[in-house]
Amino acid sequence: MTIPSLHRINELSRKQKNEGLTPAEQDEQQQLRQEYLQAIRGQVLSTMSTLKVVDPNGDDVTPVKLKITQQQNPSRLH
Repeated sequence: MTIPSLHRINELSRKQKNEGLTPAEQDEQQQLRQEYLQAIRGQVLSTMSTLKVVDPNGDDVTPVKLKITQQQNPSRLH
């Protein structure tokens, strides 16, 4: 999944290093970074909610907390 704001974040970062940012651009940069972090966290949570942990004997040892989360959000399993 591509994060649309990443290109603009990189543009602002380059501009900040080369010539500096206006206060409006600094605000935009901060907002875009927060959106980026939220998207990344969502991706990680989505991935983690589909995991199943199996020990070397083939037994399911998925943590109880993760199993509960998976039961509460069955649409994320597929």
